[in-house]
Amino acid sequence: MRILIVAQNASTKFGGESLLPVNYFRILRSRQIETWLVTHARTQAELTALFPEDCDRMHFVPDTWLHRLLSNCGEFIPARVNEFTFGLLSHLYTQVLQRRIVRRLVSEHEIDVVHEPTPVSATVPSLMFGLGVPVVIGPMNTSVKFPLAFRSRQNPTIDILIAIGHQCVDLFNRLLPGKIQAETVLVANDRTKQALPTGVQGKIIQLVENGVDFSVWRSDSTASKEPNKQVHFVFLGRLADWKGVDLLLEAFATVATQTDAVLEIIGDGGIRGELEAQTARLGLDSRVVFSGWLSQEQCALKMKQADSMVFPSLREPGGAVVMEAMAVGLPVIATNWGGPADYLDSTCGILVEPASTEGFVKGLTDAMLKLAQSPELRESMGNAGRERVRQHFDWERKVDQMLEIYQQTVNSRKLTVDS
Repeated sequence: MRILIVAQNASTKFGGESLLPVNYFRILRSRQIETWLVTHARTQAELTALFPEDCDRMHFVPDTWLHRLLSNCGEFIPARVNEFTFGLLSHLYTQVLQRRIVRRLVSEHEIDVVHEPTPVSATVPSLMFGLGVPVVIGPMNTSVKFPLAFRSRQNPTIDILIAIGHQCVDLFNRLLPGKIQAETVLVANDRTKQALPTGVQGKIIQLVENGVDFSVWRSDSTASKEPNKQVHFVFLGRLADWKGVDLLLEAFATVATQTDAVLEIIGDGGIRGELEAQTARLGLDSRVVFSGWLSQEQCALKMKQADSMVFPSLREPGGAVVMEAMAVGLPVIATNWGGPADYLDSTCGILVEPASTEGFVKGLTDAMLKLAQSPELRESMGNAGRERVRQHFDWERKVDQMLEIYQQTVNSRKLTVDS
């Protein structure tokens, strides 16, 4: 099997979906499977340091003046609007350049299958068609809206622009028919399947897009937890409005009056200043720590030293961080909405209903108090979560599944050609 992976970004530092192609490439090469990677040059230094023995297998689209211009223009508009305007244009231009490289590599190395794991959006058009070999796209995971009780957090103008963009999805995907013509299309859930462009011709398979790298996220920490120490809650993620950290701080204010627990917020983003000001107003400066952006390895160490993860995101289609917390043996408190609800169950965490702002805040408070007051419950949930991740979300097992899908895809193309 000779596999070519193509992705806009491949990076451990960027986080999010850019981790996906890195993990596919890492594991496939560790198994000595013939694999190549095509991505953007912005991560070339990082990837060559990560995979020094495979530099000849990685090919990079140069960072052109047009990329830089589109990136600069996108800084002046809201992030969600940038995603389907300047960001989309930059992605499509990158794909034009990638397609040339991919076609050359397919010919030079007799590639069997091309896999495009990102972007995970079900609606973004793909130029990976007409390559002479079968194409696998995904797993994809469509975005989710805010829960009804939190729709006031949405910007109506942005929503109108996004709705207009969605009306053009089928047209864009017919003009650039990579998703429509792909032999295999992978979706994380039914809502993503429903969001696919009309006319998809390939086989649609359901497979979760995220996974856990147990070489990083493992629970065998040398840092032992003292039985009577302060209970340590942790949040990990980008500091954006939809992550719900402001609601977490409100909930923790009550927890702080009834316990000696502490809360650590790991991550950075545009509203960090607002959250730090809110922390001061609530009188939580001595109980809440803002640690900023940390590397994956640093985040894993922080997780191992914590007692519970709290993830109150209100618009999370995936949420790999939930699985990573489970992998290190942490019980997780999360919103019963979107991706986290696909990963957690009552054995390993507490899902809080986002039915109203007051109810949600109270639910977070009650969940934190429940875990803070019961080390036995924390331990049992942590153990259950670790086992659940090993069974269902281990990257090694996921690559096993992908290899089966690659082979099925290649066999299906051969049958079609022979007939």
